[in-house]
Amino acid sequence: MKQYAVIFDMDGVIADTNPTHSEAFRQFFDSRNIPHSEEEFAKHMYGKHNSYIMNYFFHQDLDPEEVTALAEEKEALFRKLYAPIAKPIDGLLPFVDALRGAGMKTAIATSAPKANLDLVLDCFDLHARMDSLLSSEDVTRYKPDPDIYLKTADRLGVSPEDCVVFEDSYSGVSAAINAEMKVVGVLTSHTKEELPPCQYYIQDYRNMDIAVVLDLLGTNHKR
Repeated sequence: MKQYAVIFDMDGVIADTNPTHSEAFRQFFDSRNIPHSEEEFAKHMYGKHNSYIMNYFFHQDLDPEEVTALAEEKEALFRKLYAPIAKPIDGLLPFVDALRGAGMKTAIATSAPKANLDLVLDCFDLHARMDSLLSSEDVTRYKPDPDIYLKTADRLGVSPEDCVVFEDSYSGVSAAINAEMKVVGVLTSHTKEELPPCQYYIQDYRNMDIAVVLDLLGTNHKR
C-alpha cells in the first residue's frame, strides 16, 4: 500500500499563535523603542525565521550571537504569554486522529524554535500523534526554501508528491510549493489573495476530512 503523509506548520496551523507572537514582539520592540506596525508584522514577521525578523526590524545585520540572544528573549516572552491561553485550532485533533486511523503519516515542520514546539506539543498532547517533528534548529535553510519539508518527507519515507502540507504564511506556502507538495492554505493570518495559489483553503479543521486529502493527493487541480 502506498504511503501518504500530511505535514503541518505550527504557528497559525496547529494553533492560532500569531496574535500572541504579535503581542510578544510589540512588548519586545516597545522596550527598545523600535518602531513597528501591523502591516510590517504581516509582511515581515508571520512565517519568517527570527534571524530575518530581527535584522529587518533592527535595520542592520546583527551578529549571529546577538540574534540568538534577542530571539531567545522574545520567544521566552511568547511562551509566558501563550501558555495560559493555549488552544488548538478548531477540529485539529479529531482530524489528526482520523488521518492516523487511516494509516497516514503525520508531522510538524515549523520555523519556530524547539522550545515553542515542545510547549505546543505538551499543551495539545501531540507527541504521540506525530511521526516526525522538525523545528528551526533542525535546518540551516529556512522557508521559503523547501529544506524543512523535504527533510520531513525523507524522515517519513514518503515521496514529496505524496505529501499534503498545511500552511498559513506566504513563505511557508512557497516552501511547500518549492518542495513540489500539495498545499492547503489555512486562513488564520492571511486571505487567499495574500498567499501563493494553494490547492485548497480552510478556516479551521471542522469540515476537513480524509476524502479531501485523498482527492488532493490524486489530482493537481485547484478547488
